[in-house]
Amino acid sequence: MSSLRAALVLLLIILHTLVHALPLLLLALVKALLPFPGLRRALGGVLAAIAESWIAANTWMVDHLTGTRFHVAGDDGLLADGHYLVLANHQSWVDIVVLQKVFNRRIPLLRFFLKQQLFWVPVLGLAWWALDFPFMGRYSRAEIAKNPELGQRDIEATRRACAKFREIPVAVMNFVEGTRFTPEKHARQASPYRHLLKPKAGGVAFVVDAMGDALHAVLDVTIAYPGGRPTMMDLMGGRIPDVHVLVRQRPIPDSEAMGGRYQDDRAARARFQQWLNGMWRDKDEALTRLLGD
Repeated sequence: MSSLRAALVLLLIILHTLVHALPLLLLALVKALLPFPGLRRALGGVLAAIAESWIAANTWMVDHLTGTRFHVAGDDGLLADGHYLVLANHQSWVDIVVLQKVFNRRIPLLRFFLKQQLFWVPVLGLAWWALDFPFMGRYSRAEIAKNPELGQRDIEATRRACAKFREIPVAVMNFVEGTRFTPEKHARQASPYRHLLKPKAGGVAFVVDAMGDALHAVLDVTIAYPGGRPTMMDLMGGRIPDVHVLVRQRPIPDSEAMGGRYQDDRAARARFQQWLNGMWRDKDEALTRLLGD
């Protein structure tokens, strides 16, 4: 039965994705040709509304076809026209569905920093571009060490994206661990956290430096799956009994509090990493409570 349920949900996702994709792609082409920034921004709002409609259809299916129970705390006082930096732990692609379900139409459309290669994904790549998802190289340390200019490219891409985000309501999403949690990665890192990988401060700090005074809050999101780390097929097949989500609104750390800009000051970088590590310790304790272990 779970396989039949998964096949049905997958078919419905494909059908409603096609229904939403056609107008979105047509408007994306119009946006690409418009020479007027004001009209491009207005069209961006229409494109975001289409994306939110697509997310709402996904959420309806999760609520009515999977049987998964969602337990959400701390999600009061959110602003649909706010400016947020959303930070979450990352265990599965299901995390994205969970975040979209919790926040859709309650805060602005979640926008992720994506690898440049994803621009070429059929249909989705153009849709992400039209929705102002920033594309970055995400080069490895070895690549940057060999060619430092590559790291500067990502910094400049972040600055350009943040300059654009200042003009629109936005929720900038970052999975701070940089990859999905697995026991193997956890052991390889010698992570000091029981349920988490080490957080990476660089990308978060760049957004805070570029947008700090324009952001309302950090939304610190903790996602827990008491039944174990799930797959998308587990979700579509109704094999995830419960999901716990804890949302905590935190103040934006400013450059003055950190003692300087992250890029320019080693002591400021250390203080920013300390701030992020403290958030991660709180998150690890929360996961221990939510998972009952």
